[in-house]
Parts: sequence; C-alpha cells; structure tokens
Amino acid sequence: MDFRCFGSLDLEVPPAGAILTGDNAQGKTSVLEALCMLIRLHSPRTHRMGLLARIGSTGFGIAGDPWGCERQVRHSREGLFLKADDEARASRGAYLEDGGLVVWMGNEDLELIRGPGEGRRRYLDFIGAQIDPAYRRAWSRYRRALQAKNLLLKEGRPRDAEILSYEEILAEHGTVLMKTRARLVEELSPLAAVAQNTMSGRIEPLALQYLPASGPDLRESMLQARERESRLRQAVVGPHRDDLLLRLHGMPAADFASEGQQRTIALALKLAQGTLLEARGGRTPIYLLDDIFGELDPGRRNALMACLPEGAQKWITTTHLDWLEPGGSLLKIQVSRKN
Repeated sequence: MDFRCFGSLDLEVPPAGAILTGDNAQGKTSVLEALCMLIRLHSPRTHRMGLLARIGSTGFGIAGDPWGCERQVRHSREGLFLKADDEARASRGAYLEDGGLVVWMGNEDLELIRGPGEGRRRYLDFIGAQIDPAYRRAWSRYRRALQAKNLLLKEGRPRDAEILSYEEILAEHGTVLMKTRARLVEELSPLAAVAQNTMSGRIEPLALQYLPASGPDLRESMLQARERESRLRQAVVGPHRDDLLLRLHGMPAADFASEGQQRTIALALKLAQGTLLEARGGRTPIYLLDDIFGELDPGRRNALMACLPEGAQKWITTTHLDWLEPGGSLLKIQVSRKN
C-alpha cells in the first residue's frame, strides 16, 4: 500500500460500510482518502499524487471493490497505473467511465460558506467531473491553456498571437464549464433548500446563485480585459474566477448566518450533492464522513444520519462513539498506525 502513514492495511467491511474509531493522527482520514482515490482518482487534501506516498517509499498502491467492481490504482515515478476488473485502463477518463460516485463530508466544509471562492468552485467541479465526462475534459484543457497564457503574460513582452491562440481554447472550454456550472447550481438550489430545512428542523430559506466572473460572454470579457491582464500579468476573467453565492433568509450566509447555521448549510450542500449525483449519475454515491460528528449537536447528528440514503455505503471516522445510536449495520473498526 505505502499510502500516507500506512505501510499496509487490509479491511473487509459489510456493504453498509464502517465506522473507523481511534485517536487523532492515527490514519483514519487517510483510509477515507484512499477510498476517494480508488473511486475517483481524487484526494480532497492535495492535488499532488506524489504527496500521498508514505515517507521513504517511491509510490503507493490501492485496491478494493467498494461497489462490487475490483479496482486498482498504483502511482510511482513511472506514472499512474489503473486497472478495473483485471483490465488495464489507459487513461483516467477510461478508469472513471464506469467508476462509482463519492460524497465527502468534513469539517473543512465550513470553508464552503465563509472561505474564498476556490472552495466553492471545487465543490461544483467535483460534482461536474463525476457526472459529465465532457466537464472533466473541458476543465483539464482549460487549466492547461490558462497556465500557458499566464506564463506568456508573466514574460512581460508582446506575445499577442500566442495569447490569442490560447484564448480561443479558453473560450471554447471555459464556455462548457460555465454552462454546466449554471445548470448544476440551478438543480442544486432546491435540493439544498430542502436539506437545509430538514437539517435545521425549521424553515430557513437557502438559495444558491451562480456568479460567472466573466459575465455571459467569455470571449468578449477576455477582449475587454486584455489591457488589464497585460498590466497585471495574469488572466483575470474566466471560470477560474467564478463564485457561488449562498443566501440564507435572503442575506449572504458568510456574513449573516450563525456558526450553527453555517455548519447546517455545509451539510445541506453535501446532501444536495449526493441527491444530484444519484439522480444524474444513475447510482448511489459512497458517503465518506470525516470526523464531523464531534462538531454537531445531537439534533443535527440525528438529522444527518436520517438524511443519508439507507442503501448507501457509509464510511465514518470519529474519535468516540458517544453519539452513535445502539445497533446499526456499520462495522466498527479501531484504527491505529499499528493496524
């Protein structure tokens, strides 16, 4: 394995999932991270795969069948090796084509409400990438073109023809991102509103609004911003600057919602994500809940557990089980670095 703090780890859990208990810094979150990598080739903690390997090792390997399909992910200096049901997959897209869906919930989700726009963009990107292969391709190509354009702008000398060629790529794929994000927010907004009322136990109107940084016409916005971008030496318009506005009772949630309301909104956004993934992706996501119950009052804990789909596989990390109702079908596993 050689993943994070584990040299090796072998777990067998029932279809319902597991509750991983143990002290802090014992690797519970790393188990969920490994699952997220196995299913979506994505870590919620880093974009650099090399950082996932255990210190002193040259790579890592993960294998499992979280939804009845054996998957393997290996990363080394030679690159990424992917396999599904004994069949090698030549690309990330091919691996993800018949992969599962994931909802990750963690304390860092509070940043969705009070943090910078980057976290809210990642929230939309993670949904879009799971249900729409065209979104994954557009975002990958947009990022590469954006990086190239920014490098040219930083040179500080005229490279107009090259910049224009990259802007054509940015406009083509950026428009795909903007249209998909607008549709996602339109579909997520009523789902999040229902989840907010359920989680809070009262009527708390929650609304989501997509804020494209470039307005409706990306090409025109890049044209208008050309002089400013030359002066600042970086691209200032495009979906990499988009945001998602969250309003509670008609007011910006970041400024006017209490901490308890903000936590509820974060949960509502993730529950809405799960509902939309299931509706659009055609299968129930796996829910990965990372140590969130210690920050929730009993009412919200019970409401969250009741809102999770009954048939969904759930992996939960926690330092204690005081909150857990007796019984249940989740296997309880004590985790430590000695596992």
